[in-house]
Amino acid sequence: MVRPSIYLDHAATAPLRAEARGAMERHGDMVFANPSGAHRASREARTAIDEARDSVAGAIGCAPGEVVFTSGGTEGANSAVLGAVRRHGGTAVCAASEHHAVLHCVEHVGGEVVAVDATGRVDLDHLSSVLAARNDVSVVSVMAVNNETGVVNDLAAVSQVVRQHAPGAVLHTDAVQAACWLELAPLWERVDVLTLSAHKFGGPKGTGIMAVREGVHLEPLLMGGGQERDRRSGTHNVAGIVGTAAALETTVRDRAVECARLGALRDEMTGRITAALACATETAAGAPRIPGTAHLCFEGIENEELLYLLDLEGVCASAASACASGAMEPSHVLAAMGIPRERVRGSLRLSLGHTTTAAEIAEATGIIVAAAQRLATAGGPR
Repeated sequence: MVRPSIYLDHAATAPLRAEARGAMERHGDMVFANPSGAHRASREARTAIDEARDSVAGAIGCAPGEVVFTSGGTEGANSAVLGAVRRHGGTAVCAASEHHAVLHCVEHVGGEVVAVDATGRVDLDHLSSVLAARNDVSVVSVMAVNNETGVVNDLAAVSQVVRQHAPGAVLHTDAVQAACWLELAPLWERVDVLTLSAHKFGGPKGTGIMAVREGVHLEPLLMGGGQERDRRSGTHNVAGIVGTAAALETTVRDRAVECARLGALRDEMTGRITAALACATETAAGAPRIPGTAHLCFEGIENEELLYLLDLEGVCASAASACASGAMEPSHVLAAMGIPRERVRGSLRLSLGHTTTAAEIAEATGIIVAAAQRLATAGGPR
């Protein structure tokens, strides 16, 4: 019999919040009309979107007209990078530790990739030199929080470098991993485009947010109906949008309390694991990190085998390097940080969220330690 799961993969996707589910129910059945129509039912759906837009704008600190609803973080990142290059030409620049939704776009248009330091933060000196050497940079993308390690970039410093050396460039931040842990308004003050994905903070999958500063122009990826002021065509996902707004409202309301609670649980878990296992080290332990992510490397242990044993015991975790097929790939983030390949093979991401309890952390810690000890002494699960 499969035991109940202990879910420690919130960075991959968070369970749907009750507030989001409640908001969505009415707009799936009762308010189902196309909001682009002219009749009363459409106007009611359009009002729901307008109210959601106002709510999201308040959470980000932007104007309602600067909010664009998308299908998620990938579309938002693609829109920022490709949209800037297609509208303005020139070169795209990003950090080597970016999510592939950004990194692959920059590579696709022949852009430049900037180095990161040993903690995974963008190397500001290298960024400065790359930008100073060119006069055609149209977009720079640096994530707010790394999706694998939870390390926080210094966007104030990044913004200063970009404004000095590439004042005409669009500055984008992938803030997908930030919403649960960081206030968004200070991030928004530093950038031109900020992108979010609803399912990372307890909203529905398939819905996202792209804040685009007034006066910044991107070539739209989707054309046709002219929705979102011609910035993103397609019939609105009304239920998804209102669910997103409800989830973000709840996230903002509870953020301070949850950061303190989950940060303490994260530290307790990593402290116990590293104390019990000489082979375990915490990644980027001295760097600024969000409270919800613990990233460890287990020397001499294969993460596929460790994840297999954890899964048998009902613990859901990640190596933070899975592709769409579920197959394991070496982490480009850890490689960019200069972590030796033998340690990268034993990487494990444990991410906490709004459903995580102290009892789950205590139980999961014991399971992780026992599984790692088994692999270290027996040479694998066989």
